[in-house]
Amino acid sequence: MSIGEVLAQLRVEFPDVTISKLRFLEAEGLVEPQRTPAGYRKYSGDDVARLRFVLTAQRDQYLPLRVIRDQLAEWDARGRQRPTLVAVGPGGEVPGREAAEPVESSEVRLGRADLLSRSGLAESTLAELERLGVLVSDPSGWYDADALIIARAVAGLAAYGLEPRHLRGYRTAADREVGLFAQLVAPLARQSDPAARARAAETARELVALSQQLHAALVRVGLRSTLGR
Repeated sequence: MSIGEVLAQLRVEFPDVTISKLRFLEAEGLVEPQRTPAGYRKYSGDDVARLRFVLTAQRDQYLPLRVIRDQLAEWDARGRQRPTLVAVGPGGEVPGREAAEPVESSEVRLGRADLLSRSGLAESTLAELERLGVLVSDPSGWYDADALIIARAVAGLAAYGLEPRHLRGYRTAADREVGLFAQLVAPLARQSDPAARARAAETARELVALSQQLHAALVRVGLRSTLGR
């Protein structure tokens, strides 16, 4: 199959995938399509299966590329028997992935009523989150998939008695990380080369995953004395 045919197949399940993304995964050694004498890529059914495996691992479990690469190496060592998608263990897991919902499309647009209905938040809580800058809509008043994730997380924390005012620190900490990570990905994101921009997006994804690992581990360590462990 040509890269265009592969893209058409994968977009049924992964609507955000692009040709730049496929080229990036090839550059990272996760798939190796054959080349025609003229230099055009030709993908086999096995190549498409590998791509589907990579995209599923990223979408459903946010696994970093180094972990996916290791699982593919295991796949190759076992004669192409597909490995099981699992979250990484205590030595390098992406915390909370077992309970996390699959990432929704970046094209998600929810009205205020829909956001409240799908998250379980009260109107007063949403208003307070917006006042504190923890959750925001776009300039047109729509909420995206990340806003829904935030709203659901806040609703879950509220069940334990945490109020929006307790979450101001999360926003502050996130802003600090954004400033730090932006310095790392901006040079790639500013390039005109689509492969460089794809690499910037993948770098951001992995930085977020590593940050989540660090945060969860620090919280667990901090709670050990309280739990008597």
